[in-house]
Amino acid sequence: MVDRSRQARGRFGEDLAARWYAQRGFEVVGRNWRGEGGELDLVVHRPGLVVVVEVKARASAAYGLPAEAVGPTKQRRVRRLGAQWLAGPGRAYGHVEVRFDVASVLGTEVTVIEAAF
Repeated sequence: MVDRSRQARGRFGEDLAARWYAQRGFEVVGRNWRGEGGELDLVVHRPGLVVVVEVKARASAAYGLPAEAVGPTKQRRVRRLGAQWLAGPGRAYGHVEVRFDVASVLGTEVTVIEAAF
């Protein structure tokens, strides 16, 4: 059975994170992109920079901070998926910096860890 409340919390967190990046001049160029072996939550861009964002959202810190859920295995998966996304058709950004962030959403507070891994 699918836990709809977890899905809704995830979508809510992604919406907040996307808004956070948009307010800082980024354009969302990918959302819930499915590649071989997983999904990227957000990919954002501004001139000279592409950021792959792993979003973790929790209602409370009862089970730890959301960012703590992004361990080494998840980091490897997101890096691999980020490379797949960048190699995809129509994604010729030229020479840009690529960064991997974690957007931690606790309740309605967004904390972004830039260059998290």
